Amino acid sequence: MPKHCILIGAPIDAGQRRAGCLMGPAAYRVAGLAQTLRDLGHGVEDMGDVDIVPATDATCDNPAVHSLAEVVGWSNALRTATDSALNTGFPIIMGGDHSLALGSVAGAAAHAAAKGKPLFLLWLDAHSDFHTPLTTTSGNLHGTPVAYFTGRDGFDAFGPFPAVIPPENICLFGIRSVDPAEHAALLEHDIEINDMRVLDEYGIVKPLRDFLDKVVAAGGMLHVSLDVDFLDPSIAPAVGTTVPGGTTIREAHLVMELLHESGLVTSLDLVELNPFLDERGRTARLMVDLVASLMGRKVFDRPTRSFG
Repeated sequence: MPKHCILIGAPIDAGQRRAGCLMGPAAYRVAGLAQTLRDLGHGVEDMGDVDIVPATDATCDNPAVHSLAEVVGWSNALRTATDSALNTGFPIIMGGDHSLALGSVAGAAAHAAAKGKPLFLLWLDAHSDFHTPLTTTSGNLHGTPVAYFTGRDGFDAFGPFPAVIPPENICLFGIRSVDPAEHAALLEHDIEINDMRVLDEYGIVKPLRDFLDKVVAAGGMLHVSLDVDFLDPSIAPAVGTTVPGGTTIREAHLVMELLHESGLVTSLDLVELNPFLDERGRTARLMVDLVASLMGRKVFDRPTRSFG
């Protein structure tokens, strides 16, 4: 079924220290994301890039944390933009580093709560991003969003998360880099963790379908957050946090195709694309191709598996 896709630019690189992610939204536009969606029969509305007001009164007790005012400002703006876009269509938030999810997922959670539906989260990433502003030693807030969604302490500057996501509604998929403090905290939460060991042992399909079946059973909405480093850096070099051993092109497309077949995805983040590190737009084009698979592009039509 055709969707009304709403493109939201989030040129943020304040959540980490390597400049370049702010060029991400422009790279997606140049790589033809809008036209690709139109070619698949979807409507497209590009809202441009979000404007922010830095939260100059934001404070944190951890002196390592940097750019807090800017990240809180982005979070506030993206929460409003995503919540509003969900009223009329399918938001695609074009980043920008992964701290943008502090706002986009908050907006999705607020919308789901207003609709009386549970929100589920599929985190396609090399990292668990389960630090808090109080536990991070790097001070990079792009490593904190999942902790915010589950209601962990330390996010006073951001305000309460609008509707805390139960840990069992979150699936970390493809992770392969977890700090010791994050590891210890994850053991205290019932988050579904499908790291690369699980995917190597069981394959892509079963773990993902099992999670999607949970979404169906609960009648939930599904937000997908796709980080460039979900992919192996040999095929997607335009990211500042490269971790070897990521998914292949075919594995990543299979994930997207399964998500399309499920019909469950209601909003999408595209994060951590740093065009300054790319090779002639190679990574941007691959990310656009993955969105195309999520939105219905396929090589050969086949019967769709029913979920639930």
